[in-house]
Amino acid sequence: MPDAVITAIGIARAKPGQEKELGRRMAALVALTRTEPGCLAYDLFQSTDDPSVWMLLEQWRSQRDLDAHVGREHLQAFLRSKDEVLAEVPRSHRFVRATPSAM
Repeated sequence: MPDAVITAIGIARAKPGQEKELGRRMAALVALTRTEPGCLAYDLFQSTDDPSVWMLLEQWRSQRDLDAHVGREHLQAFLRSKDEVLAEVPRSHRFVRATPSAM
């Protein structure tokens, strides 16, 4: 589905004591990412149940745009230093809108 809008959810868990730092680093991605071609939405959330858990909710015009985002320098810089603040490998899921004909 190369022409379908892609919704992506990324979940990251901070190391103990790194909750605010992880949030700060993830928040720094927001403004830069929102200016990228094909970015329809890019929002950061913190769990109300567990402050070490952060979520990025993203919408992209196409899979191609999301793939380009993954290669951008600001995201790659975050990923290079992720072990400083992340307790585990982040989880990521990609979705397309379900239509009645697909069910």
